[in-house]
Amino acid sequence: MVPGSALHAAREAMRLADADPVKAIPVAADVVARAQGDVAARALAEQAWGHALSQTGQVDLAVTHLRRAVRLGVGKAAAESRMKLAFALVHQGRAASALREVDLAVPLLGARARGQRAVILYHLGRLDEAFADYQVAGRAFRRGGDKLGLQRHLVNTGILQAERQNFAAAVKDLLEADRLARELDRPLVVGIIAENLGWVESRRGDVPAALAHLDRAEEIIARHGGQLAPVLQDRAELLLSVGLFSEARDHASQALSAFRADGRQLKVPEMGLLLADAALLASDWEAAAQHARAALAQFTRQGRSHHAALARSTVLRAALSAGKPSRVTDLDAMITALDGNPAAVVEAHIDVARLCERRRQPGRAAEHLMVARAARVRGPAALRARGWYAEALLRTTPRSAMAAARRGLRVLDENHAALGASDLRAHSAMHRADLAALGLRVALTSGTPADIFEWAERGRASRFLQRSVRPPDDPELASLLPLLRATALELEGNPTPRLRHRQVELERQIKNRSRLLRADAGGPADPVRPSSLDLGDRVLIQFIEISGTLLALRLANGRLDLRTVGSVAEVCALLERVPFALRHLAHRPRPEIAKLLRTTTAKLDALLLPTCDRPLVVVPTGVLHDVPWSCLPSCQGKPVVVSPSATLWHTAATRPARARTFAVASGPGLPGAGEEATAVAEIHQVAAAGHATVDDVLKALNTAGTVHLAAHGRLNPDNPLFSALSLHDGPLVVYDVQRLDQVPETVIMAACDVGRSVVVSGNELLGLAATFLERGTSQLIASVVPVPDAETKDLMIAVHRRLRDGRTPAEALAAAQEELDRPNGFVCVGA
Repeated sequence: MVPGSALHAAREAMRLADADPVKAIPVAADVVARAQGDVAARALAEQAWGHALSQTGQVDLAVTHLRRAVRLGVGKAAAESRMKLAFALVHQGRAASALREVDLAVPLLGARARGQRAVILYHLGRLDEAFADYQVAGRAFRRGGDKLGLQRHLVNTGILQAERQNFAAAVKDLLEADRLARELDRPLVVGIIAENLGWVESRRGDVPAALAHLDRAEEIIARHGGQLAPVLQDRAELLLSVGLFSEARDHASQALSAFRADGRQLKVPEMGLLLADAALLASDWEAAAQHARAALAQFTRQGRSHHAALARSTVLRAALSAGKPSRVTDLDAMITALDGNPAAVVEAHIDVARLCERRRQPGRAAEHLMVARAARVRGPAALRARGWYAEALLRTTPRSAMAAARRGLRVLDENHAALGASDLRAHSAMHRADLAALGLRVALTSGTPADIFEWAERGRASRFLQRSVRPPDDPELASLLPLLRATALELEGNPTPRLRHRQVELERQIKNRSRLLRADAGGPADPVRPSSLDLGDRVLIQFIEISGTLLALRLANGRLDLRTVGSVAEVCALLERVPFALRHLAHRPRPEIAKLLRTTTAKLDALLLPTCDRPLVVVPTGVLHDVPWSCLPSCQGKPVVVSPSATLWHTAATRPARARTFAVASGPGLPGAGEEATAVAEIHQVAAAGHATVDDVLKALNTAGTVHLAAHGRLNPDNPLFSALSLHDGPLVVYDVQRLDQVPETVIMAACDVGRSVVVSGNELLGLAATFLERGTSQLIASVVPVPDAETKDLMIAVHRRLRDGRTPAEALAAAQEELDRPNGFVCVGA
């Protein structure tokens, strides 16, 4: 190779290392192989090779080539290689070596090396030192007109500004960096900047914006052969921030594997800490402690005191949550090391205050809470809410403590009202848990029955307190749903791995797309007051779970009474027998099973509904959401309405009645469904859609006042928004229902267990039944346990005859169940 041409080729490899690192590697390797006599060209080619390897995640190999570049280079060329070597070393977790290399480059490269040193200091958690170096570097880049240096600098300062919660400044720096990267034709860097914008929006609490940036980043980075592990990390942190700990754990595990494979040891303990946080949300205290302790050991070896303090704080939180003694020492030093991370500092002060209370040091606890409460005035919603939590703990009177807790809940609810996706709104309720539990504890200790009622309401089904939330219609989401439908139908007849993979990928795309949408409705409403409930002759029983004990708050004739039901474990043990008995009685009735059901339901009745002889409104909690109430002796023949909250019951009960128009449809593969649909249609003198498609049913749901659906139903416990009713062209899923302009006043689903919902954080519900209620259905009849078709047909005919005669859905169901005298799992939900 001609010497001049070798240097030219090496420069082209260096350009490609930034623009397209995958293409850069073979170009650099060719220069190294052919330019043996041109040391300068070989040095630059080795630098380009190492930089490209670092960009694509092959850090160990990158270090090897960059060390060769340092040895071959002289003067500024060697200093440039040292800077890139320092970057690779820090990602290996060798911070001290990285600082030595970059310090050797500072005399020759000045501000540019200061900027690289700032990056290393940032990764070490030394934010103030990093900021000082960044300021020097930034001024020099602008004075010298160094666009490439300025672009790199702005990415780094944007990240640091976000760490300090200066979000507007962070976005400003990143958008300027994006403009420069496009001007300099660095498409991979455009993707990396999009990833960082997603991270900033995640820190700010704007979930849809963060997801949109991360989706764009993933597409650009993958197209240009860059590292996707940082995108996985950012997505895991974002999902964790809204309580989706299972998905967050999966993304963090994938990122951990990728970082290990790439030799990026700096990132390995960070992923361990993410897994610890996911375990905390899943209430797996032991796993959280194990992950955090392992991360702590690695951070300590890497000399990262800030991150070590984060891990130590997580170890403390796991011990406190598990009720175990804390072995974390020098707590003040831990908090000091967290400086620069406001969220971590506030959380640590609250945790240390909890520890001080446990050690009977109320004075010290108050000192820490005084610091934490300052967060209530600025910052992201989650941080301000934690400040209000600290303030509530500090308040000395029950009234003022409850007022502070209310303020914190309002901050969260106003922020979450903008989320268009049901799963994000439901899971993000985990942020409310401490505030709602604190308010309830105060009310139980020092409040009135009305206070207890209020806080029990605030702690359940909070998204039903939002004023009519409907995600905006989205063309891309609308186009994906028919594809899922067709794939699911094809999969039934040809269950191949290829089709299953396509179904999973379509579900992923639908879920991700829905999470980008913002709600188009107002903010939160206050829970209903007991005095506003017009119960008539009904009795409302609101169940409350606290510290493993089940309580019942009974409202009748304007009077509230509280009693202890028993342990949650005792009730759970009894409830497990009920669906077992119902399933066996439905398929093969045996006297011993019938006796088991009678004795079990009698015990449950005595615990849950003693001396209750009037129509009921039941507001369940936790496992009680799946109780087939009509099986309990005191409920037989009596109208029983089950509602996620008293507030939702009040809203549904006071909603203006719609005209009684009926629509009936049936699905495939269910013997007798067509006959049932025909019989029900005849009662109301309407036509039955015997071969109903999803579009047929959606049209009926959008126009009729009462809709009867005789079809297979399936609750998907892992992905409840893909719970479905089977129709002739595929499944109707939750996302279909969410797109409707309006829903019927009454929905009757004569399907398997679609009356059940998945219960997530804060007594939030996800599933088909929950979605109908959220969108505005007032009454829904469905089963919470599987039922045979023949029994469904008889029951449904009996129900509809009474609906035709003007009975309410709850009255019609109760009378029909009493007439047939066969136990089943149907309940009336709503009002």
